[in-house]
Amino acid sequence: MIPPECLIDAYGQGFFPMADPSTGALEWYRPDPRSIIELDGLHISRSLARTLRRGEFSLTTDTCFERVLKACAEPGPEREETWLDHRIAKACQALHHAGMAHSIEAWRDDNLVGGLYGIRIGGAFFGESMFSRPADGGTDASKVCLVWLVSHLQQIGGTLLDVQFMTPHLQRLGAIEISDLAYQARLQTAIGASVRWDVPLQDPSRT
Repeated sequence: MIPPECLIDAYGQGFFPMADPSTGALEWYRPDPRSIIELDGLHISRSLARTLRRGEFSLTTDTCFERVLKACAEPGPEREETWLDHRIAKACQALHHAGMAHSIEAWRDDNLVGGLYGIRIGGAFFGESMFSRPADGGTDASKVCLVWLVSHLQQIGGTLLDVQFMTPHLQRLGAIEISDLAYQARLQTAIGASVRWDVPLQDPSRT
């Protein structure tokens, strides 16, 4: 297992680990440019807005972190292999128990149909992975979790949502790229903030 204190130190400097699924090697990355989602810049499509208004899912936080972690590590239609191996998972579980890693879960008829998880240091949230289960009625569930995450970060005073690498999916959601220099400045400000996660989630469609 990666020592949790090592993981926190790495994230505080802008590094994060990913396991190479073909070799098993643990690699550390600090991309330049870096992808983030501005908390006031999340793009909500019309179809996603309709899903939010219909209230199709019940949202919770930190009720089943390990289940979310396991679901994010499973192969899916757009990811036949995963970078999330047992070493990273165990370190994240330890951070969760220490109050420094969190999940947001989407439920439908008492079934977990989507979620996301990430690591939090102060007012910085490092989004790691998300999943949804359309076959179980979870279409757009991970996107709904992201909307609730952004709303929660705004509510508690978070200032940085790091999403690491740009992808077409993240770009459609409003992610942007900034230089490593700009990222480091924002990172140090964010991790130094005094922020509490454990306040009730609020429905962003009602705020």
